[in-house]
Amino acid sequence: MTRKQERARARRRWEKQQARESQRVQDRARLLRVGSVIAVVVLVVAAVAVLGFLVKGSPTTPSADTTLAGCPLPPTSLGTAAELTLPDKKTAEGKVYDATLTTNCGDIGLRLDGTKAPQAVASFLQLAREQYWKDGPCHRLTTYEALKVLQCGDPTGTGQGTPGYGFGVENAPKDGTYARGTLAMARTTDPKKGNGGQFFIVYGDSSLPDPSGYTVFGTVTSGLDIVDSVAAQGVAPNETSPDDGAPAAPISILRVAVTEEKS
Repeated sequence: MTRKQERARARRRWEKQQARESQRVQDRARLLRVGSVIAVVVLVVAAVAVLGFLVKGSPTTPSADTTLAGCPLPPTSLGTAAELTLPDKKTAEGKVYDATLTTNCGDIGLRLDGTKAPQAVASFLQLAREQYWKDGPCHRLTTYEALKVLQCGDPTGTGQGTPGYGFGVENAPKDGTYARGTLAMARTTDPKKGNGGQFFIVYGDSSLPDPSGYTVFGTVTSGLDIVDSVAAQGVAPNETSPDDGAPAAPISILRVAVTEEKS
């Protein structure tokens, strides 16, 4: 084979190699284009899915007319207290009553024991009759490990409102423990006249070691799951404590009905 023939053969080999390399480059480019198209399609599908999710709303995201617990928004608080006279405890002595707290989240059933806490029950009866709690918010939720209560009963929503009178502690647990489902009076630091219109519902076994205690005047008979749902949403952000403050899911008492149990 002459030198000229060798050069020609070498050139042909080189041209074939270049052709193969060019084809590989074209193939890679085509694959990249296909991959890009697929990626764009995936992104578009994902975006549509997310948009659909946001439009429909997630199960835990309330609509504009519901609270975090899925309840209808409560009405605006009347924002007023009252100037009433302490009723005679004899009106409730030896009697038991059934009460229904109708809230924006549903009904909570209560059993009021006038045999153990006649003054607290007599006061509750009067305040229910006077519609003292109408549209009043439950203004305080505690979510501590040892204290799980929802406090209601102040129509001003400030925690400072009273019905215009006070009375002393009765039927307080000696060991300072309050079982889930307990209904008790909230009070000021004065055990002799610190009770008024505010009360709390215990949604988890709690401990209140105050030596004077808190008046237990009833139990929750139904609807405790409503309190659980509100408590599950926690406390609204505040400057003092993440475990004590207004509930993040607003709940208000719309009205209260009470009937005496007949033996």
